[in-house]
Amino acid sequence: MAKNQSELASVLVTSRGVKQKSVRVKKQYKGLQSIMLGSILPIVLITVWELLSRIGFFPSYQLPAPTVIFQTIVGMAQDGTLWGHIGITTYRVFAGFVLGTIAAVILGSLVGFYKKAEQLFDPMIQAFRSIPSLAWVPLFILWMGIGEPSKVTMIAVGVFFPIYLNIVSGILGVDRKLIEVGKMYGLSTFQLVRRIILPASLPSFLVGLRSGLGLGWMFVVAAELMGASQGLGFLLVVGQNMSQPETIIASIILFAIIGKLSDWVLKKVETRSLHWQDRLVK
Repeated sequence: MAKNQSELASVLVTSRGVKQKSVRVKKQYKGLQSIMLGSILPIVLITVWELLSRIGFFPSYQLPAPTVIFQTIVGMAQDGTLWGHIGITTYRVFAGFVLGTIAAVILGSLVGFYKKAEQLFDPMIQAFRSIPSLAWVPLFILWMGIGEPSKVTMIAVGVFFPIYLNIVSGILGVDRKLIEVGKMYGLSTFQLVRRIILPASLPSFLVGLRSGLGLGWMFVVAAELMGASQGLGFLLVVGQNMSQPETIIASIILFAIIGKLSDWVLKKVETRSLHWQDRLVK
């Protein structure tokens, strides 16, 4: 009898292992399929672009071929200048993202939880949200000069607004019935926040993080117009001043690649943080 139970347990363990392996293989296949599908449009676009450039449809002084742009990126990578530009731009975006997120979490939580705070802060914040990014440039230069503080602050301003809005909407959008049920079970205010309000508003907050990071990559261009001597935004200015479209487009492509990678990281964090949700599986 004991032998049969042991054999049954062994079979169950083996079956469970095979099932888990099958699930992993399916996930890997779906991931590979997603990458291949997402690569179709860029490959087609680059191929058509290269062919049209080679036959002279696009003037080289306006839109150089992708191979020329690739050679420009490789050249900067070989002489070491590329890594300095990428590094300083990434640092500025990361620093601004952290500062903007901290400010958004503090103010967004206050406005979301307290009606008086909403009446006090929200009208002014909504007014500031309408100010164009470039309008801040001369003011920040006047206040902080052309050093790193003004650039990081500029990016933090851009990051702040989408995160703030998503935090407030996430908190205000929590189902009141859930809160009432929590009160019926005797949960304290702190327990209500930790067990109900924070989990319910987390999806909105994570969407705000991704939106804020995307705006951070956009605002860094305006920030690097403030007297920068290094950075991908600085490369845009150099390409314009030197009439080098390959440098301009190389910088734009690098922005797209790094921005996509950073968004991919946040998306992975979002997926893992919300694994408990019963969401539509595509």
